[in-house]
Amino acid sequence: MDNITEQLVELIRLTSTDLPDDVERSLHAALEAESPGSAAQGALATILENVALSRKNSTPICQDTGTPIFYINYPSGYKTRWLRTQIEQAVIEATRRSYLRPNSVNSLSGKNSGNNLGGKYFPSIHFEEIDGDLLIVDLMLKGGGCENVGAQYSLPDDSLKAGRDLSGVRKAALDAVHRAQGQGCAPGVLGIVIGGDRGTAYTASKETLFHKLDEPNPDPQLADMESRLTAEANSLGIGPMGFGGKTTVLGTKMTDLNRLPASFYVTISYMCWAYRRRRMVIDGDQVRYE
Repeated sequence: MDNITEQLVELIRLTSTDLPDDVERSLHAALEAESPGSAAQGALATILENVALSRKNSTPICQDTGTPIFYINYPSGYKTRWLRTQIEQAVIEATRRSYLRPNSVNSLSGKNSGNNLGGKYFPSIHFEEIDGDLLIVDLMLKGGGCENVGAQYSLPDDSLKAGRDLSGVRKAALDAVHRAQGQGCAPGVLGIVIGGDRGTAYTASKETLFHKLDEPNPDPQLADMESRLTAEANSLGIGPMGFGGKTTVLGTKMTDLNRLPASFYVTISYMCWAYRRRRMVIDGDQVRYE
């Protein structure tokens, strides 16, 4: 294709206005689990009503349309500068059509760019060349509220009695959930990385959030820990929006990175209930959205 701007605008529209099926199913299950007439059930009912209206009217699920985070897997022959230009043009157009709120603010002047562009890192764009002929674009919209409650721990942590093992990872993750107290728009999803350095760990923790909630972790140890952390976080009683209840998180996604012997980081990225992610696949002249 000579120009994919309009296809990218549609990807942004779907991501911003149409919650993925796996997330919506989890929210419905959470609604059924809460006590009838409780504040938690009321909050979830309002969330799901908002999800339905946003889909029907093609309006943003949340007023904070977040940081656009793009991952582009491209075949040989594509030029990353061209792809970046296409993405930036699509972001400008999606902002003009109100699928995105103008969110890019200069940190020194406080001035909003008005079009969601801002230097090299806004939007956030990651490229990787792959085999085959498919162009695959993944997009996540990550809001500021949930970004604020992300956390990183350096183990051992004497205050948590957390050592450099999975037990220590568990203590760090649950401490992050407890500290958040529903801020970041619970119920959310935890993206957790064990190891790495400070920067790559935060990047990888967001990458885990591109996996579907019902997608099993291939590592049995991490799969078990994901289930355990979800159950234990929900046993804290924090609940939707911190109102109390049985659903504080919808799920947990984990991975591990190699690290230096001197460092052992546990990094948690938190995604709010408005868990907005979508994929576009271009195969020749055919485009599909997942």
